[in-house]
Order: sequence, then C-alpha cells, then structure tokens
Amino acid sequence: MASTTNKAAQTLKALVTRKGHPLVLTNVYDRLSAQIVAELPKTEALATASYAIAQAAGLSDEDLDFETNMAAVKAISPVAKQYGKPLTVDMQDGYGDKLEENVGRLIDLGVAGVNLEDVEMATGKIYPIATAVQRIRRLVSTAASLGVPDFVVNARCDVLALGGELDEVLDRGKQYLDAGATTVFVFGSKRGVTRGEVERLVKEFDGQLNVLLKRAPDALSPKQLADMGVARISVGPGLQLVAMDALKQKAEAILRDV
Repeated sequence: MASTTNKAAQTLKALVTRKGHPLVLTNVYDRLSAQIVAELPKTEALATASYAIAQAAGLSDEDLDFETNMAAVKAISPVAKQYGKPLTVDMQDGYGDKLEENVGRLIDLGVAGVNLEDVEMATGKIYPIATAVQRIRRLVSTAASLGVPDFVVNARCDVLALGGELDEVLDRGKQYLDAGATTVFVFGSKRGVTRGEVERLVKEFDGQLNVLLKRAPDALSPKQLADMGVARISVGPGLQLVAMDALKQKAEAILRDV
C-alpha cells in the first residue's frame, strides 16, 4: 500500500514541478463532486477543500473537526483510486497534537499530499515561524517513516489574509520550502493576491507557488497565472458555491411554476 501511495505522491509532485504548466485543481467535497470531476479528461488530480466539506456537513470551516473531514476523504479516496488520480487533502492546521496520527490515517487511505495551514484553528492566530516550520518537518518525517518519502505538502501561508506584509510571506515561504514543503499556498482571503505579488512570489519561490483562482471580473485567469510561472492553481470552495447557486435558481424557477 505504501509503495502505491508513494507512486501517487511522485505523480502529484511531478504535476506541481512543471515549469509553465500549473496543476489546476477543481476542488471537490464529497463522493458525487469527486466522481464528476474525476471523469473529466483534463483532470490530473483530485483535491478537497475543507471549507466546502464543512459547508456540506452543516459546519463552518473553523468548526470542522478531523473526523468529519476524514469521513469525506473516506468517500472521495475510492474515486481517486478508481480513476488513477492522486488525491491531496486539505487538513487545515493538522488538528493540534495529533498531526502525526492524522497524516498517518490519511496515508492509509492512499492520500498523496495535504494542505497544511500556518494558522492554529483553535485560536485563529498564526503560528510562530519556528513552530510552523517544525510542523512541516514533522509531517514530512512521518510520511517518510510510513513509506511515502515523496509525500506532497502544500504549505499554506495566511500572513496576507491576516493583514501582514509580503516580506513576512517571503520569509516564511522560503523556510517552509526548506523544511520540505513542495509548494507554498499564499492565501489572501478577500483581499486576494495581486499581480505584482504573484510575480514576486514566483520569482522568490522559484515558481513553487499555489494561488486561489478568484471569481472577480478582474481576477487573473489560469492562462495568465500559467504564463507568470505559478505551479499550482486551486478553486477552493468555488465550485460548491456555483453549484449551490445553480441549485437555488433552479429550485426557485420550479417553485414559481406551482
């Protein structure tokens, strides 16, 4: 099992280290959404979004516990295996002191990589940089000890989302990569990440940058981000929001005809 999972991790890692050809992840949140996305010929990997999983379970992202997250992964992982797609999971901050135990349980399901946040869910405060770096090292070391040395860590940095400066993002991101992260996910929340910031981040991180695809009219397109050298693009809960809006509109149209 470990060798199979490590092969999936190697595939995932190769997908996010291609110059000028980013991995685009249309994040899923349950078995049905995973099935729909996995069937698409251009889907190269599956990825979950914790916010969307929480919403589907009737929770806020902050209240999503590991067992609820794990239940969604258990439903999605067979789809990834069926279609031969590597699966990466949003495990938020790793859920406290159970970081090693939790990543082990994900690996047992064939998960090839994770998102790991640098904000503690319980407090909403960013971890000191030394702590955040050590947590990445712990995660990478645990995966290697379980036979998955190529496990992919997408280290999320929330400095901009919390009103911090780009210089701190650059410092943290470089240390996260040195600690074993494959990419750095710079999350800007509602403020987003500007073109100028993306350009500098790509340069400083040698391309190993993940950005969230925004829905705003002036947002950078996947093609623009690819041309700028971004390694990984994700949509987060974007597809769920679109799907729920479409469902609402259709339901309203049906009810109007009654």
